[in-house]
Order: sequence, then C-alpha cells, then structure tokens
Amino acid sequence: MQRPPYPLTRRDDSIVDDYHGTLIADPYRWLEDPNSPETAAWVEAQNAVTFEYLEALPQREALKARLTRLWDYEKYSAPWRVGPRWLWFKNDGLQNQSVLHVSDTYRGEGRVLLDPNTLSDDGTTALGPLAVSEDGRWLAYSLSHSGSDWQEWRVRDIDRGLDLGDRLAWSKFSSAAWTLDGAGFYYSRYDPPAAGSEFQGANFDQKLCYHRLGTPQSADELIYARPDQPKWGFDPHVTDDGRWLLIWVWQGTEPESALFARDLSQPDSPITELLPDWDASYSFVDNEGSLFWVLTDKDAPNKRLIALDAAAPAAPRTIIPEAADCLQAVSRVGDRFFAAYLRHAHSRVAIFELDGTPAGEVPLPGLGSAGGFGGRREDRQTFFTYTSFTEAGAIYRYDLDSFAVELLRRPAVDFDAAAYETRQVFFESRDGTRVPMFLIHRRDLVLDGSHPTYLYGYGGFGISLTPGFSPTLLPWLERGGVLAVPNLRGGGEYGRAWHDAGRKRLKQNCFDDFISAAEWLIASGYTRPQHLTIAGGSNGGLLVGACLTQRPDLFGCALPAVGVLDMLRFHQFTIGWGWVSDYGSADDPDEFTALLAYSPLHNVRPGTPYPATLITTSDHDDRVVPAHSYKFAAALQAATAGGAPVLIRIETKAGHGAGKPTAKVIEEAADRLAFALAAVA
Repeated sequence: MQRPPYPLTRRDDSIVDDYHGTLIADPYRWLEDPNSPETAAWVEAQNAVTFEYLEALPQREALKARLTRLWDYEKYSAPWRVGPRWLWFKNDGLQNQSVLHVSDTYRGEGRVLLDPNTLSDDGTTALGPLAVSEDGRWLAYSLSHSGSDWQEWRVRDIDRGLDLGDRLAWSKFSSAAWTLDGAGFYYSRYDPPAAGSEFQGANFDQKLCYHRLGTPQSADELIYARPDQPKWGFDPHVTDDGRWLLIWVWQGTEPESALFARDLSQPDSPITELLPDWDASYSFVDNEGSLFWVLTDKDAPNKRLIALDAAAPAAPRTIIPEAADCLQAVSRVGDRFFAAYLRHAHSRVAIFELDGTPAGEVPLPGLGSAGGFGGRREDRQTFFTYTSFTEAGAIYRYDLDSFAVELLRRPAVDFDAAAYETRQVFFESRDGTRVPMFLIHRRDLVLDGSHPTYLYGYGGFGISLTPGFSPTLLPWLERGGVLAVPNLRGGGEYGRAWHDAGRKRLKQNCFDDFISAAEWLIASGYTRPQHLTIAGGSNGGLLVGACLTQRPDLFGCALPAVGVLDMLRFHQFTIGWGWVSDYGSADDPDEFTALLAYSPLHNVRPGTPYPATLITTSDHDDRVVPAHSYKFAAALQAATAGGAPVLIRIETKAGHGAGKPTAKVIEEAADRLAFALAAVA
C-alpha cells in the first residue's frame, strides 16, 4: 500500500495551553469548530483523497457485494407484552431501520405499528427509546436524526396507527415512563442549546418532566431538577402497579448512582431519596407494595440482589448473594427471578425463587450471549435471545410451568457456521494478570503465522465484550482470517474490580492487555505483525490510538473509529465531562500526567513509520465529537515517515453509531475490510 498525497492542513503554533506548569501546543485547535468554512473545506478535501483511494482497492466491490448478501436475512427482536399488546422489531434484511410490529399474540407477523424507514429518504432517522401505556393504547417513541444523541418524543395512537400532535424536543439520554392511567408520561430533557452549539456544547442540568397528552411541551410539569448538581441525570420508571415513580439518578459514567422514589398513590407526595449516598451502583428490578428489589454492587463487587422497604431503606437484606461469576442483570417474571451472569465473558442464566432459593438454570446452546428474560409478575413465560460469534440471534420462549425451552425463530444466514470454531484462551498481560480472549477462525487453521488477524477490543466503562454475531467480519473469516476479541481490564467481565483495574491512573493496564494479546497471537503462531490489524470504536478508538502510538512496530494496520483521542480536552464537549470517572481530568495535576502519557494526539512522534491507518468518524457525532479524529488525523499525517497510508473517512449525516442505516453500515464495513486486507493480507 502506497500513501497518497495528503491535503495541506494548516498549523497554528500560537495555540499553547499551560497545564499545571507544562506547556502543551494544540496546533490543530481550529478543527474543533465544525461550523467554520475552513473545517468544512478540510473535511471535503480529506474525504476526496480517502474515497479515491478506497474506491481503487481491488477487493472493495466484492466485499460490498458479499456483505450485502450476508446482511440480507430476517432479523427479529424478542417479543414483549404491555397490557393486551405484543410488540417486536423486525428487519426484512436490508432495511435501513428495523420496523416495530404489534399484535394480540406473540406468534405470527402482526401489523406494522411504526416504520422509521418512511421518515427519511436515506434512512438516517432512527427510532430510539419507546414506551407503551399500560392499557396498550398509546406509544411514546423517540426519534434521532442523522445519528445525533438528541431525541424528539412523539406519541402514536396504536389502534389507528396515527400520531397525535405532541412533540417534545431537546431530550437526550432518557427513557419514558407512563402513569398507570395513560394520561401522560415522565421523561428527561435539557434546556435548548444556543444556536450553533447543538453538537458541541456541554450537556448539563438535565430536568425530569411530566408530559400530559394533548398539551404543549411548554406546559410540561417539572418533577425534579438539581441546579446545585448540574451533572446529575434522571431516568424515570413507573412500577407495574402504577404506585411508584422510581428515579434512577446518574452522573456521567460514574459507576455509582442513586435511587429516588415518589409514591404516586399519595397526591403531592414528596420525592424520597431511597439510596442517596452515591456509594455503589443501584438498579431497580421490581416491587411488591413498598418492598423494592434492587441490584447493587454495594459490598459485592460482582453484584447481588437486595430487598429494601421504602420506609426503612437503610436496612436492606440480601436475596441473591454475590457469586464467583459476575451478575449482570436480574428480572422478575411470574414468581421467579432470572439472573444473568457472566462466566469468563459468556452467559449463564440462573433462576431463583422470590426468597432467593436457587431454582435451576436456563439451558443455553453453547459459548454465547443470552439476553431478554423480560416479563411481569402475572406472566408464566418469558422470551430470550441467544447469539454467538458465528450464529445470528435466535429467539427462544421459556415456560415457567413446564421449564421447557421452545425455539421460536432462527435466522437463515448465507454463512457456513459449521466450518468455523470459537474457543477461549487465556494469556498473561505485562504485569502477570490472566486475561481471557475469544478466537474465531476456520476449523482447519494451520498455525504458521500467515493469517490476517483482526484484533478487536474495548476495555472501558465496565462494558463487557461478550460473543455476538456481526455480518461485518464474516468476509474476513471466509478469507482465512482470524478474529481475536480479548476481554481487557476496564471492562465489566469480572465485575467492579476488573473495571477499576483499567480506569483513571490505571488506564495503561488496558493498553498493556491489548498489546500483550497481540504478542500472544504472534508467539502462538496465528499471525505476524505485518498481518495484524487492530480495531475498536469510541473508547475502543482510544485503545487503538494509544496502542498505535505506543507500539507502531507491532501492527500492520490500525482502524480507530469515533475515538476519544485528545485526552486533555475531551471533557469540554457535549457529554465528555461524564467520562472523567473512567479517564480522570487534565484539570487534576496527577491525572493530567497520566493522561498526557497515553493521549494518542499528544504521543504522535514525527519521523515514525506508522502502520496503515484508516480513522473513521461522523460529522454529526455529538457523543465523541469528530474533532478528536480530525486533529489526530492531521497530526498523524504530518508525522508519519513510512509509506503506509494514513487516511480519515468522515461519514456525513451520521453520528456515533447508534441507528446508523444498514446501507451506511455496509459501505463503511466494506471500506474498512478492503483497507485492512490490502494492508495485511
């Protein structure tokens, strides 16, 4: 691969910041302004070079065609019930957005309730969180446009399939919760941002509101706000019996949270701070009267289920105790709890009586991920999905009376899963920590170091990378490649301790784990540096950027996507302040030193032969603003001394990734695979 001539990027050497006595230049600060004509011209020039290069790659069109065939299968969500209604999502195969269906039964096709594909010509309007009123009459649903995190709430009459006139703007990071009478719902919103700052300005002072149907947003009742705590956010939930409004209080990505409640059966009752101490994570599961079941890691790094009374929340009792496996979620269906655990990053689902007595496990097909298990106290059945790296998500029904598992739907994908194997290995990181890694490849693989290997990671915010099906990497496997997915510190695969071991001043552990995974793959005969691609998105984009700048000799290709790459200024944009819990802040002298040591933007070294790099971002990303990728691309292009290309692909009318149209997903996947295969195959 030979690099093309790059567009000229202006340097402004007058921009220098003083961090606790250390002067740091920021010559590409001007690229932080997405509204300037100069930034727009730079984006256009970079895209022109990038797409000319990508379109000339020999495998690009074949990869796009193969990806299109792989994506073209029916996809269903598990069904769920609200009142008399059953709802589920379906995608016929290549629809840009999945379609919401409704029926009086969970079997059959039902009828279309909401098709987001009709709301924009290019599929860039996506459906976000939604909620159905208890009587099954009203659907509150949110829409996002061009990939933005901003949500607009609307209301649809389910019987007629028509929208009311209600429009609620400037909501973000919010669900909706109907009152039992169906007269309205709770949701959270922000004040309207200043013109021009919609996709850059910081998000503070979220407010919890109540919207009554048929009234303008200006008439919404303010339920709760904390001007003294501008970083607090509020997510509402109304209990199935309609008695309680539960408010989950969050602060960015802090693992700690709080839980408040209001007794809706008592007019004008105050909001009670049930669990106000911010000493652990708390997640409401269900209730009976004033008894609440809550999932927490209080005194239990792997989590436990507790019961507490609203009248005496300081005296909880344990229902499901902490176990060796990490407890991810608990749901109550009928007279039982379904507890989803991670055992070495793959699923195990245990069943408990309401008093915590073990009642068996749900049989699962293999090494994969199970999700769902939703329901209500009167239900005698629940539904779940199961997926693996090589098998698309199947839908199952579990009968609480007969304990039988029934397969409802299994997708038909144009892929020979039987020819591939998934296994889990363990390797030692730099400090001796034992780290698990999934390996997926053809069964007849010969360990001769010749195989293109795609090393994908995340390692942050307590998020776990578990087995999951994605058509985007199947062509890599079909061409004899290896997919490697390590479970890095900073994730949640082994509970709170695993998360804590990879955040703030211990963040380097995450990068060491990833580098050690690469070294293990090479030492074990799977690949060599020239055949190794590293990839990750968002926090995973930071991972790739940090490892790329720390060990450019170890990789043949790097694919950082929508990455957090400027670790000194990330907290100044949109919701970036919320990530200080994982990264720390440059405002703190000690944390500044740790951040500077690995910040990808600030560790690009002139004269270094960096591997082939394709940076990807989107112009409407208001989660990780595209300036991170713009500045990193400019610095890397100016510094690299080798002949490998360093390109940036900037998607238009797209955001951080959620709700991206299928057509755009396929286009980007084909570009990334073609670029990587040209570099390492």
